[in-house]
Formats: sequence, C-alpha cells, structure tokens
Amino acid sequence: MSSQVTLLVGTTKGAFLLTSAHDRESWSLTGPHCEGWPINHAIGCPDTGSIWAAGGGEWNGAGVWHTQDRKTWSLSKLANGQVDGFIEENPEVADHLGITPTAPGPFSGQIDALWSLALSGDALYAGARPASLFKSVDRGTTWEKVDALTNHPSAKEWNPGAAGLTLHTIVPHPTQPQKLWVGISAAGVFATEDGGASWDRRNRRSNAAAPETLGHPAAGDGQEIGQCVHNMVRARDTDTGGTDVIYQQNHHGVYRSSDGGRSWHDITGGLPSTFGFPVAVHPHDPLTIWTFPLNGDSAGRFPPDASAAVWKSDDGGESWSAKQDGLPTSNCFFTVLRQAMATDRCDPAGVYFGTNSGSVFASADEGESWSEIARHLPTVLCVETVQTT
Repeated sequence: MSSQVTLLVGTTKGAFLLTSAHDRESWSLTGPHCEGWPINHAIGCPDTGSIWAAGGGEWNGAGVWHTQDRKTWSLSKLANGQVDGFIEENPEVADHLGITPTAPGPFSGQIDALWSLALSGDALYAGARPASLFKSVDRGTTWEKVDALTNHPSAKEWNPGAAGLTLHTIVPHPTQPQKLWVGISAAGVFATEDGGASWDRRNRRSNAAAPETLGHPAAGDGQEIGQCVHNMVRARDTDTGGTDVIYQQNHHGVYRSSDGGRSWHDITGGLPSTFGFPVAVHPHDPLTIWTFPLNGDSAGRFPPDASAAVWKSDDGGESWSAKQDGLPTSNCFFTVLRQAMATDRCDPAGVYFGTNSGSVFASADEGESWSEIARHLPTVLCVETVQTT
C-alpha cells in the first residue's frame, strides 16, 4: 500500500490538514479543526494515526486536542481561560453563542497556553507558557507537571522573550526515551538523560573564537551563546560516530552541537543575517539543513531585501546557498515562525514552511525548488509532517 504525507498546519484559527500521496504532486485541505483554537504546535504518530494539537491562550485556556480519525476531535484541557469565567457568569448568552463548558483544567492559574508537543517512547510531552513541561503516560488524557525542570536552580534567572517565558521546543531522542532536550525563550537549552528527574542547562559556546557581533544584547558572550533559543532539531545518528548532533536557530545566529548541546559551534557565517526562527534537518543526512533568515529582530522581521529564500547547507552549516526557485523574490514581507518549517521522510526529502500571511510552501526536491500549496489561511504558527500507509 502506498504511503501518504500529511502536513499538520497550526494557525491562529485552528488546525488544518494538507494531505498528498507519496509523489506530493497535489494536496487536499481540511479544516479548521479544534474549534478554532489557536494551535501553536501539532504532531502525529505514523503507527497509530493519532494526531495531537496544542495551543490556546488567555481566552481559551491551555489544552491538547486529539483525533484518531481526523474528523472527531476531543480536548484535554490543562488550564481554564477567560471563556470559562464568561460561561459561568453568562450561561444563557454562552448557550446562545454555542459556547459549551468544559471540565476544569487541573493547572488553571499556572499556565495560559501550550506551545510544543513531542512523543518520546510511551510518553507525550507538552511545553507551556509560562515555561513549564508536562508529561502524559496515557497519550494525552491526563497530565503531570515535570517539577524538576520548573525547579531548576537557574529558574529565578529566566527572562521572557518577546512572546513571554515560553517552552516552545521539545526534542526527543528516537530510541532512548529518557533523553530529552527543550528550548526556553529566553533561558536557553536544557537536557535530561534520566527521564526528567534532573536537568542540565546547556548554553556553552564551543572553543572556537566567538564572532565579532557580540555587542548585540541577545548574542551572549565569549563563553555562552545567547539564551534566546528559537528552535532546535536533532539530526539522525550515523554509523561514523555522529550521535546527538543538534542544530539550533538562536535569536542571534545558527549553531551546531556535536555533543548533545554541551557545546555549540557558530555556523552563521555565509547567511545574510543572524536572525531567524526555524531550522530543519534532512531525515537521512545529518549534514543537510535548512533555515529561513529574516532581516532582524527590530527591522521588520521579513526576508532580507524583501526577497524570500530558504538557505540550505549540505556540510553541516560550514557553507550555505540560497534557494529561491518558486518563491516570491521581491516585495515579500512575510515571516516564518519558529515551528513553521518541517521535513518529511520521503526520498528525495520534502521540505515545507508556512508564513504569517497564510501560505504554505512545499519542496519535493530537498529545497531546490518550491511551490505554494495553500494560501489565504490564518497566520501559520506551525508546520509538521506525519506519514502513514
């Protein structure tokens, strides 16, 4: 039986699913799902067909939506939002508007949204704002807080990024579920090797000379990279000893770690800017990566020269080349957010990204050429892939 590729697209007005056959020549769209909730991140399990979508905000509260059939969605609510108070105070108005009450969230008052999801072994993890991590061992029905991270000795020093103090990235190990990496803006990278019982902060710069651009407040210093990690991906292990290779797009540069985040090597050289949000790695080749540079944190956050380009490296970031075939190369002012770039596991690999102007672009030839496969969606917050048979 042939496989299909599904893009899980989280937006400010619900989740959308874009599905294609293995050839990725045409796409069908369904949505919005999740009752129009803002969906910051979504993931799928290729073995079971399950899809989870996390999000919320001050109005909705925080929760994880789940579907097994891509039609019926159920909500596991972690924290109440303003809507719950509105329903209680205005039951008749709420009923008229079709707003129905939900079960109280056990972590109400502690968090206001979920920003990230990851499967690691039998556990499902969710990252929240304010920065905290939750774990479910029943695939999202019930949750417990991973207190060891929240109680890390450095927690009193954590500072919020522009979107708040947010745990936005969770990177699992593919075969060792006790190993996990998370990214917090703006506290940096944290890793556990004992299933979350203890955590190590990993922001150290490699022994290579620091760049000359350290005058920027987000650029760190001679010993550490900046703590405002934007996104991370783990590369596939290789037979030649490449294990726990992680790439990071930081607020001020792109970095590679060859030791599980214990040290970070600056690979920004050759890119048109030091600022961007997403980074993606080839599913089979740990040296091939993609990123989407923007012109700067306070310069508009759009492509340099208003010319969209995905930048690709096939040597682990030592050199870069711009890929623009099929992309808008003039008068382009969209932004690609931190979770809005992904790859599939096809051969050749597909690469995808979504924009805050509501478009989704796809490449079926590893980033060499691009086509717009969806447009006029709400602001795209995330793009992930799941392949099923």
